[in-house]
Amino acid sequence: MALAAASSARGKESVPPPINGDFYRIADLLDPKERAVAKRVREFMESEVAPIIEDYWGRDQFPHEIIPKLAALDVHIAGVGYQGYGSAGGSWLLSGVLAMELARVDSSIATFWGVHTGLSAGSIYLCGDETQKARWLPPMMRWEKIGSFGLTEPLVGSAASGGMTTSCRREGDAWILNGQKKWIGNSTFADINVIWARDEASGQVKGFVVEKENPGFSVEKIKTKMALRVVQNGLITLKDCQVPETDRLQNANSFKDCGKVLRMTRAGVAWFAVGCAMGAYEHALRYARERTQFGRPIAGFQLVQDLLVRMLGNVTACQAMMLRLAQLQDQGLMDDEHASLAKAYTTVKCRETVGYARELLGGNGILLENHVARFVADAEAIYSYEGTREMNTLIVGKAITGLSAFV
Repeated sequence: MALAAASSARGKESVPPPINGDFYRIADLLDPKERAVAKRVREFMESEVAPIIEDYWGRDQFPHEIIPKLAALDVHIAGVGYQGYGSAGGSWLLSGVLAMELARVDSSIATFWGVHTGLSAGSIYLCGDETQKARWLPPMMRWEKIGSFGLTEPLVGSAASGGMTTSCRREGDAWILNGQKKWIGNSTFADINVIWARDEASGQVKGFVVEKENPGFSVEKIKTKMALRVVQNGLITLKDCQVPETDRLQNANSFKDCGKVLRMTRAGVAWFAVGCAMGAYEHALRYARERTQFGRPIAGFQLVQDLLVRMLGNVTACQAMMLRLAQLQDQGLMDDEHASLAKAYTTVKCRETVGYARELLGGNGILLENHVARFVADAEAIYSYEGTREMNTLIVGKAITGLSAFV
């Protein structure tokens, strides 16, 4: 009987455990309805996106066929955390877990979702009046109209709050916009473009909704990117672009109002970083189980297990941080410095984690077919957008010292 028991134990050991980067089961803290949403999104990403994404990434193209599939999905994932106007509702923890699940398969699709439902729709949700929300948000929530968010400029990134050069001036019942916006995700095909511009009269930053048919609006696709290649980033040019007063976001009257949007979405980008690291870890673990050297899987070697545990530790620590951030967000207690610390920390750890994954795969780590190379490249973009590490560090530094180090 002892021999039989030992044999049975060895048999159980031979069955590999499931590959799951949510080691501390953060998603289990969602309520049953929200867990079902997260599960459905994971299934969608694995069945509809994972099989095609390497091809689109390699070709620098966007899979437009997934948009109607997102609309037809039996769970609603546009406007999670918002209330009303056809939005999904739900908790900010659910929004974070969904962001993680999207980026776990592909950071570009996560970014597309974040720009549309977070930055663009979020600007309207936070800064529009009731008429504007009722007009634009429902079709955006149904994926009938896609949004972009124009803040960064060719010569102005981190200095956007004080150095924005895109201008606007009032002429009767209209505004005239002039300038350029660069790196604007979704802008090559977006229907609704939220544009931030500085008022020539007051010097204050204002927000506008510019529809793609506007004759003063044009966009050129940015090519030869090494990261987030599926995201269609554009260089927007506004040349005497006339926008009616009714399309000026009525509650966007200074950069502080734009900052409300960035505070919300910065937390989402931190979740993207966690998802990117999580996906790289899971691909590396799968590879380590399948790749054999010296007659056995490399997952059984000490140095490989050390890399895997380092990766899992990073992912789990970041997930725990993001869990607490989402709780603060749900309680209405999240401030700029909370979102900034999360964005700065998780993106650093994401970079480190995807590097470990590439190291584990050796030379095979640079091949798209092994998936990890895409995560390594995309981590570089996540590290920089929605506020660089340095700028987020200064936000946190001011909060903890009481002294501003901004120049």
